[in-house]
Amino acid sequence: MEQHVMNSIEQSLNNNQPLSSQTLASLRSLIINPTTSDSSLSSLLDALTRSLRLTRDSVFLHHCLKLLTDLSARRPHLSPFAVDLLRSDSLFSSASPRLVGESLSALLSLTSSQNDIDAARFVSLCLGPSVPVRLWLLKNAEKFAIRESVLLAVFLGFTRDPFPYVRKAAVDGLVKLCKNGDFNDRDVIEGCYCRAVELLRDAEDNVRSAAVRAVYDWGKLLVISSEERNKQDSSDAVFIQLCCMVRDMSMEVRLEAFEALGKIGLVSEDILLQTLFKKVLGINKDKIYKPIKVFEISASAAAGAFVHGLEDEFSEVRMSACYSLHTFTVFSSQFAGEALNLLMDMLNDDSKIVRLQALNTMHHMATCNHLKVEEIHMHSFLSTLFDSCSVIRSATRKILKLAKLMKLELFKLCIDGLLGNLETYPQDEVDVFSVLFHIGRNHGKFTVLMIEEVSTELEPAFGGKLGFDSTRVAAFLVLAISAPLSNESDVCGVPSRIFSYAVTWLGRISYALSDVMNRETLLAYLSKCSRSSTISLADFKIKEALPTVKGDMPSHLCSEVGSPVSMPLWQKGVETFDHHHQKLFLGKSGTHLEYGLRECDELRQSVNLVFRKVKDLWSLVQLGCTNEALKAISRACKEEVASFTTDSPGSAGAVAFTLQYLRVIKLLAAVWEHLMPTKKLNCYGVGKLELLLGKLDRRLREIRNKFIGLSKAEELQILELIVVACLLRLSKIEICCYDTAMKKLSSIISHVEILRKGGPIEPSHFIIEVKKLLNDIGSSSGGSTCKPLLFKKLIDSFSLHQFVLGGSPRHINAELEVPGCGLG
Repeated sequence: MEQHVMNSIEQSLNNNQPLSSQTLASLRSLIINPTTSDSSLSSLLDALTRSLRLTRDSVFLHHCLKLLTDLSARRPHLSPFAVDLLRSDSLFSSASPRLVGESLSALLSLTSSQNDIDAARFVSLCLGPSVPVRLWLLKNAEKFAIRESVLLAVFLGFTRDPFPYVRKAAVDGLVKLCKNGDFNDRDVIEGCYCRAVELLRDAEDNVRSAAVRAVYDWGKLLVISSEERNKQDSSDAVFIQLCCMVRDMSMEVRLEAFEALGKIGLVSEDILLQTLFKKVLGINKDKIYKPIKVFEISASAAAGAFVHGLEDEFSEVRMSACYSLHTFTVFSSQFAGEALNLLMDMLNDDSKIVRLQALNTMHHMATCNHLKVEEIHMHSFLSTLFDSCSVIRSATRKILKLAKLMKLELFKLCIDGLLGNLETYPQDEVDVFSVLFHIGRNHGKFTVLMIEEVSTELEPAFGGKLGFDSTRVAAFLVLAISAPLSNESDVCGVPSRIFSYAVTWLGRISYALSDVMNRETLLAYLSKCSRSSTISLADFKIKEALPTVKGDMPSHLCSEVGSPVSMPLWQKGVETFDHHHQKLFLGKSGTHLEYGLRECDELRQSVNLVFRKVKDLWSLVQLGCTNEALKAISRACKEEVASFTTDSPGSAGAVAFTLQYLRVIKLLAAVWEHLMPTKKLNCYGVGKLELLLGKLDRRLREIRNKFIGLSKAEELQILELIVVACLLRLSKIEICCYDTAMKKLSSIISHVEILRKGGPIEPSHFIIEVKKLLNDIGSSSGGSTCKPLLFKKLIDSFSLHQFVLGGSPRHINAELEVPGCGLG
């Protein structure tokens, strides 16, 4: 057959005719046949070369492209000759944009070096009539070995293209160039920044959104390249320019503007305060900034920027404005105080996610000692303790753990609020007791005074009976026993018998204080206090061993820093500026002290931070804010993973695993939405849910089978997600194949047991409950009956744990190619 095909080729070429489609198909059979001789393949290459000179037919050229790609991939020693043909003008001069695009893509996939297209050809193709080719080149420009100066000129030129998607791709290219390039020329930086500012007035929303990112990135370079005495003014000018976009007609542009504002770390206090007031402050009335010679902007443009964001009609923008605020509250106590007034109003927002973000911002202020709650704020603040959402109540209690109250009246209001929370939501008892203990430690003198006022409630009632069946009494006992461990000095006055009363609640109190001390330590502490007629701090060595509130306190107190807002980050010898401040604005490397991942390399640290974000975002899914969670995962997490480098050994597997994990969580969230009480399934909904569950099962199989090198703990978390997927099917009788799902669930639980026996790992409480249910179903007479309500109850108890990647998983990837399916 080989000789027959070669004779057919020779005959066609001798007649100066291009190869027919039938002959091309025969050529492909020779290429994929491993027994075809090298001499025949060399002749084949020669035939394709001669045939390319005879025709410009796009169908023929497309077939040739496919043959050259297959030949290069299957016979590496002939790859240089095939690549030379791919670079020829025959393919790139085609009138078919699709063919040109496929030729470029094939070149990139077949060559390890980036010298596939010279600058002249790159520019020529960009200037060609084909808009799709131009768009593809601009989006993939960094993959070619083109000089930065050429790329800069191309991107700047095409920011004026008549097609909006081309303009957006050009602006995105400028942003990538800014991040990856090395630009020291002040004129170049000013030119790019000026062009980005001009594009803020573009008619298309997506172009303006990209321009906001360009203003931030090139503005950052503008500040760095400024003289020392002008850095502050340049940074203020960039900040004000971004403030102008928070009133844009497009929600996406406003959202992008607030995200950019939250990344800027050097802003004058006067400008920051102006963003909280719509009326121009006197100090800013005549203030003009001129970051470059041909451009100036007034400080008044920043007026009310955050006010507009917090009043925005879209909850996504309000949430983003709340988040951006927290960046600046650490730098100025005055700004934090004014911002608190606005944040208190956000606690009444209709959106749960906005209320939660407002509380998270307040918590951030509290960790830096900048949360100054006044009596006027207390009603709005404490009302969140009665919110129907458990996540919001929990966020409020986290703030109270760190609260520093200056007046006894405020302290009493907080205690009354916590008692009301406990009475309304008894299920919050553990967390409320913990907060009472911590707030008592922080306000020892107030605690003693309050215990004196309520002492009659803690004493035996008439007839000598103790009223210790009251949760209210237990709450006061928890508050009382915290006083000797107070952070304040000279705290005394709690009667020793109170500690004896607390022993009667030992079990429930020790469970609530498990983050502070275990049951045995608590019992020893109460016994010691109950035997002492007077209480002295010197008697309690336990105090020094007590930890601060886990996960709440920062590694340093921001109150010890003067006012880093007006302090230039670039000033040499200054050691008091916030390290996070420097990282956000200058892009310098820095460690996140709240994550103690010192033994992991930089990539694993970044990956685990992404997993931490995903875990935090899962609470939004449980709140029913699925769309917000999915957008946040796509914007914050996927974009961050896309920026990870895969150069170091093992990094490619870690990045691939992270992306696959994000796909699983997004599908899990999409399925979870159908379990919400307000979601009723119709015929269309059943089909959509079944499709989503099918995709989820496939992604879970991939993450389980395509990655090797996972630890037992990591594998256990993957198995837990598979268990959740099984339960999701079992909870919906409309789509459930009961016997199949139960067999799969039993198999996974058995695998979990094998892992547990093989190493020092323990399954989660959720897995233990699933195992119990399976045992109950198996032992009951009606074991074959579907019980969706039981499975639904189990799903409600599921909580996504943070995935911690400790090693470097390997990604096993194989491609299946069917011979004869590549043509056409």
